[in-house]
Amino acid sequence: MTSSAVIPAVLPLPAQGWSSVPTAPPAYARTIRNAAVRALQEEVITYPKPGLVSLVDTGSHADMDATTFARSTLALRHYFSRIAVAGAQSVPFAVLRRLGVEAEIGMLRATRGINTHRGAIFNLGLLAAAAGYRAQHGAGAGPLGAIVQACWGEDLARHRRDAASHGSRASAMHGVGGAKTEALCGFPSLYEIALPAYRSVLDAGLSANQARVQAFFALLARLDDTNLLHRGGVAGLAFARAEARRFLAAGGVHMPTWRTHAIALHRAFCARRLSPGGSADLLAACLLVHRIEG
Repeated sequence: MTSSAVIPAVLPLPAQGWSSVPTAPPAYARTIRNAAVRALQEEVITYPKPGLVSLVDTGSHADMDATTFARSTLALRHYFSRIAVAGAQSVPFAVLRRLGVEAEIGMLRATRGINTHRGAIFNLGLLAAAAGYRAQHGAGAGPLGAIVQACWGEDLARHRRDAASHGSRASAMHGVGGAKTEALCGFPSLYEIALPAYRSVLDAGLSANQARVQAFFALLARLDDTNLLHRGGVAGLAFARAEARRFLAAGGVHMPTWRTHAIALHRAFCARRLSPGGSADLLAACLLVHRIEG
């Protein structure tokens, strides 16, 4: 949805019923915006999550830190309001694409050219649009992932993401689906992996951070993370998934030494310059869906 190399930044808005977001967004759009912003904030404060930026350190990254993510999140807040209203109005996918392009331009301006949230613009943007649709049609409209499929699946299937992006190149080189396939399939990694892991830890009475870490490792253990493929190739992805599976098999965040184990993995990922950004994006999406769907 943010393929600026394919979609011109001046793409005209279709006229089918679209109206821009007023100065004061409607209550449902503010709720969705706040949920999306909070999801991004909670993702970055989650620790330890191997290889990734947190409040503790910059992980495998030399060009960004938690402050960079904070600036990016602030720049994206109005995007989530706008795309929620667009979803509520059942706009064509072309409108969502333009909003995504504009959001990416704003993100890069705020971060001075550093890509912090391109994946989140795509994933959380679609889910926020679905949440807007659900706000207008009620919970009977179904889960957010199913709404994405029903409302925009056909156009999404024809959409070409930026072929020059790291994720797109890794998907093509290694024959994996990536973010577009995840969205086309209704976000199965959210509903079948991340949300059950996250909610099971909360139900056990453990902390919110532990629930986020567990969901992150559950995703890492099974996801074909194109960021890992880009940085570490097939060997890097295999290493990351194997270590995540060992962590979960040992009890995950339920074991007394979980934090020590996770920090050791964080250091191992950093030593290999591995950064599972796809898993981080879906963790944020999991947090948004949990907050919207309850």
